[in-house]
Amino acid sequence: MKTSTPAVNGRPERPRPSGRVTMQQVAAEAGVSVSTVSKVINGRYGVASETFDHVTSVIERLGYEASLVARSLRNTRTDVIGVLVADFEPFSTEVLKGAADAVHGTGYELVAYSAGGRVDEHVGWERRYLSRVMGTLVDGAVLVTPTVTDVHYDGPVVAVDPHTGSSSLATVTAHNLQGGRLAVEHLLELGHRRIGMVTGRPDLLSAHLREQGYRQALAAAGLAVDETLLQPGAFEPEPARAAARALLTVSDPPTAIFAANDLSALATLEAAAELGIKVPGQLSVVGFDNIPESALAQPALTTVEQPIRQMGREATRMLIAQIRGEELPQIHLTLDTTLVVRQSTAVRGDRR
Repeated sequence: MKTSTPAVNGRPERPRPSGRVTMQQVAAEAGVSVSTVSKVINGRYGVASETFDHVTSVIERLGYEASLVARSLRNTRTDVIGVLVADFEPFSTEVLKGAADAVHGTGYELVAYSAGGRVDEHVGWERRYLSRVMGTLVDGAVLVTPTVTDVHYDGPVVAVDPHTGSSSLATVTAHNLQGGRLAVEHLLELGHRRIGMVTGRPDLLSAHLREQGYRQALAAAGLAVDETLLQPGAFEPEPARAAARALLTVSDPPTAIFAANDLSALATLEAAAELGIKVPGQLSVVGFDNIPESALAQPALTTVEQPIRQMGREATRMLIAQIRGEELPQIHLTLDTTLVVRQSTAVRGDRR
């Protein structure tokens, strides 16, 4: 049995094209030339008002969208902001949430671009990917934990949590030194004196500053740093798990561990559970970031909160201001960190 085709204005409606709608399909459906459709899309003169309304209704019905590249060639602007990340992990996804907050109501669109987490290509990934998107797909970009800060492209760039080295780019970071001190001071207040650390990536300035905060807090308490109690975790779960196991299996293990990020702290909790060490009864653990997963851990993780979502928000606002030609009141913004106490820390106990 044949089914009837819905009628529009007394005539059967053609099936909506599948896939990406082209300008040629719009022209055929509207019964006009491609040049007329182009004039309507670009708001040019020479199209009667009735024709303009008719073509516009066809565009809306078919869902036609000009490509970003075509828009940039036509207008020299795309009204799109890019967020470039090495990989989609908890930190970068929180930055993306903040970027989405910032573009709301601005007229800009947001596109996220990942380097695919190629850990063997840590250095220089942003140069390659900026060259692909800047000027054709996006008007400017937010770089999340970029490995280099001397990138120069035809458009503004703001860096979030940049790697080591000075930067001519606008940057947004958290107060990592302050946060490292807060974590260790909390453990000292609980009576811990033998405090280990699972460190971060050596190429990240934030990792160096968190370790510096650890060292400063111990020095302020009159305690010498035992270098054997620092193990590299690289901000990644597997290296961090190995680092935690190394700390917890020495002859005189620490009673507390400060991990340089929450992923490392969560891996430390797992290592402790595998070794039969109770947290917080026998071991206290503090992380850094306050990603959503930290509150869901068993036990819930005590951590230093860096305002990641706010960092994404502020970086995007700075980027939009630069795109609009506005002068930034400051190009290097540092946001405070705070301690969030949960159930993974307690007064120093007996490790028997």
